[in-house]
Amino acid sequence: MGNLISFDQTFFIQLVNFLITLVVLNFLLIRPVRNQIAARKTLTEGYAADAARFAQEADVKLRSYEEALSAARVEAGKSRELAKKEGLREEQDLLAAAQADAQRFLQSSRSDVARQMKEAGDALAARVDSLAASAVSKILGHQ
Repeated sequence: MGNLISFDQTFFIQLVNFLITLVVLNFLLIRPVRNQIAARKTLTEGYAADAARFAQEADVKLRSYEEALSAARVEAGKSRELAKKEGLREEQDLLAAAQADAQRFLQSSRSDVARQMKEAGDALAARVDSLAASAVSKILGHQ
């Protein structure tokens, strides 16, 4: 058995052939692929930066919206309380006016009833003598 590897002139031809192939492949294939990968990496990093910026802007806008919503809720609560207080005050004013009207009406009615009772009493008192005489004559049978 002889040497499996011999370094004769074919070895050097194959080595030169390999180096030439390596240079050609590097020039035609490897370098353009590397350039495409680098360009894609740059593009991807740009998109990632844009996405991060958009997410940050969205967070800021969301916080601003939530703050505005919270302020609007507080303002609505204050307005609701103010309207409720005004409604209660108006209700009390209306009730007080209605009670005053009712008291005036009651007082007027009482004075009218007292006046009518006095007039009726005076009218009866004026007719008592004639009614008594009429009653006595009817009882005694004199008509």
